Amino acid sequence: MFSKIDVNGPDAAPVYRFLREHSPDKPGEDIAWNFTKFLVGRDGVVLARYEPTTTPEQIGAKLAGFL
Repeated sequence: MFSKIDVNGPDAAPVYRFLREHSPDKPGEDIAWNFTKFLVGRDGVVLARYEPTTTPEQIGAKLAGFL
């Protein structure tokens, strides 16, 4: 249940491959660190990708634009 998985490369887990490929601002770009955040809509569309330095408060302030 909590085993190590790949997030980049040919053996990347399907969910991370999907997030990377469908990221609107950085499609296909590798995930540099494990605190990268993705905002995914109810319909499964990746709406945004946030770098590890982005705080939850900064994301919350931008959410109004997606609602």
